[in-house]
Amino acid sequence: MTFEVHAQGAVHVFDCFSCAIHRMAPICEHCRVQVIGQGVEVDGHWYCGAHCARAEGRTGVVDRV
Repeated sequence: MTFEVHAQGAVHVFDCFSCAIHRMAPICEHCRVQVIGQGVEVDGHWYCGAHCARAEGRTGVVDRV
């Protein structure tokens, strides 16, 4: 069985959740890790956490615990 994910005007077809996660997860713009779960988005840029966002010069970013 397959399923569709509709995102940003495109339709993606997958046969397992792990493939969908691997394809759809954003990548941290500092350390290049795939962001699965909680991440930080600042001005259209994705980071795995506040530490990486600050390392890229973003200010006022904090992790929520």
